[in-house]
Formats: sequence, C-alpha cells, structure tokens
Amino acid sequence: MTNSIYLVMGVSGSGKSSIAAQLAQALDVAFVDGDDLHPQSNIDKMSEGIALDDSDRAPWLAIINQQLREWVSEGRGGVMVCSALKQIYREQLRAGVDLQFVFLDAPIDIIAQRMQKRQGHFMKAHMLASQFDTLERPDNEANTWIIDSRESAATVVQNILNYIEHQ
Repeated sequence: MTNSIYLVMGVSGSGKSSIAAQLAQALDVAFVDGDDLHPQSNIDKMSEGIALDDSDRAPWLAIINQQLREWVSEGRGGVMVCSALKQIYREQLRAGVDLQFVFLDAPIDIIAQRMQKRQGHFMKAHMLASQFDTLERPDNEANTWIIDSRESAATVVQNILNYIEHQ
C-alpha cells in the first residue's frame, strides 16, 4: 500500500473512471470518482446539455480538494478522478496536497467514439468539443505524467504502475 495520492485527469470519455478504479485496486488505496462529488446543480446543468463554467466548478473543486486533504491528514493514499482541464483548477486541487497528476491523453475522434457507446452518463457526446476547447494541456507541469489512453485499460494501468515504480 502507498500513501501517495494520484489524480487521474482528462476530458470526458478519456477513460478516467475505469483506469483510476483499476489503479486504486492495484495500489490497494482509496478511490473516489470526482464526478460523484458534483453538486446536484452541476449534474442538472450537464444533463440539460449545458457546459459548466468556472463558477459552477469552484465548489466542486473545493469538495475534491477537501477529500484529498482528508487522505493526507489520515496518512492514506488514494486515487481521485477529476477532469482538471485548466491549470488553475489543478492549482486549486494541489493546495495543501502532494499530488501526482495522471493525464489520460487521446485524440478527439477516439474519445468521441467512446462517448457514443456510453449509456446513462450525464456528459453528452455533443459536449466533447467544449471539453477540448477548455483543456489546457499539462505538458510542462511538474508532477504530471502524460499517458496515452488509446491502449486497453489494462495496458494503460500497467503503464501508470511502471511510472510509479520508477519514481
């Protein structure tokens, strides 16, 4: 078990939830999908096909940061899922937390194909363009790994575990 904290990030449909759940299981640490922490008003808005703005995201990011801080105070490791599309969001999430970001990267056409197959998710495929428009790639950010998420989930998780092993 590790007491490190990882935040799996990327646009909707990049594989964050499934990859992060498998990673947490492999590391034997806590797992929380940040989407489960959205206030109901955000879920309602996205369900209506309306993209969130920064004022919508602020309370959600604060809730996620609070969960991360709880893991730190408890000396626990964990894997959190959050899109964290802008650098300012990532800075909010890092506040008070030694956090390793794992950016799941894939081209828009691959993500669009995945999203069309999803059933019952509040993020609709036609909103994908707004995700890519909002994305500020973390290419040169400290404590951030960029992982190609076009591979199978098992391969992506293994690639992340290889990064962790060689830290």
